[in-house]
Order: sequence, then C-alpha cells, then structure tokens
Amino acid sequence: MPRIQRALISVSDKQGLAEFASALHGMGVEILSTGGTLSALQTMGIPARSVASVTGFPEILDGRVKTLHPAIHGALLAVADNPDHVRQLADHSIAPIDMVVVNLYPFAATVARPGVTLPEAVEQIDIGGPSMLRSAAKNFRHKAVVTSPSQYAGIVAELRTTGGSLSDATCAALAREVFHNTARYDATIAGYLDAQAATDGALP
Repeated sequence: MPRIQRALISVSDKQGLAEFASALHGMGVEILSTGGTLSALQTMGIPARSVASVTGFPEILDGRVKTLHPAIHGALLAVADNPDHVRQLADHSIAPIDMVVVNLYPFAATVARPGVTLPEAVEQIDIGGPSMLRSAAKNFRHKAVVTSPSQYAGIVAELRTTGGSLSDATCAALAREVFHNTARYDATIAGYLDAQAATDGALP
C-alpha cells in the first residue's frame, strides 16, 4: 500500500502508546485522536489533531458519538484506486486516513469485576471503535488496522524498513485479526446479556 501519511489513534489500552505514536510522528505521520487518547498524546508531547477538528462537530453524549461521521468513515472506506471515490473525497474536502489504531472498550474486564451492574457493563459496549475497525479492515488493500499494543513493534519495524509503507500481506493479516477481534468482542457481549437474562431477568 502507499506510504502511511495519516493515522487515527483511539485506544483504551495506553500500553506502548508513547513509543508507537512517537515513532509514527517521527516518520512524518499526521495523528488524529479522540478524548482520553488525545489528552494522553498531548501530555506525552506528541502532536495530534482532534477528530472534532476534522469533522467540524464536537464529541457529544458523554463521548458516545465522536467518530461516527462521513469525514471519518469516508476517509476509511474510499478505495484509493477508484477515481470516483477519489473525486468524491475531493468534492467533500475529506483527506484519506491510512491507518486506524483502535483497541476496544474493556467490556470483558468490566463484567469480570464483582458486583458490576448492567448499566456499567452496557457503557463498555464500544460502538465507534468496531465501526472504524471494520471500515478500515474492509478496505485492507489501502488501509492498515492496528488492534493491539503487541502489534506496534512489528509495524514500526516494517515502516522503517520500507520508508513508511506496509506490505499487502501485512495489511491483510491485520484485517483478519480485526474480524477475529470484533467477533470475540460481540460474542462476549451477547454471552453476558444472555446470562443476565437467564439469571435475574434483567433483560426481557
């Protein structure tokens, strides 16, 4: 795929974030971010733009809605070698996003805590994260999707070796992991809600 020029980073697990984001910045990658991740990057001294500055719309509903916007998903789903897609991005002043770095809200860890309530669990059902992951993974011929800190070192090494690009094989492997990841995530949520309904009638 072409050189990674723009990355959107939004992670609940901040492990390795400073090193990874610093490496991307050092290679000239523009970083977009949201909420707590944006604050963390700014504290680390790593330049990052807010997603709101791209969408022109603030985060709302206690952060429930921040990345669900055409300026984000158009930037992820546009096929780079489709002239009509490229034209539409230009018509709407949407700059492509080449890499998404997202790990999901910690639903499994939350429901494993003794005494966790159903509303607390429901708040840890990620919406924007899986949407971005799936958008970029669907477009894996042109996008890179990073879901875990365990992938950071290998990705940085490949980017440095190639001058800022990832191979088609790497992007395909990353995309496959997205769908394994989101399938496990959804199965965990469904299992928890089933158990709630079966044990205490918390759900209809």
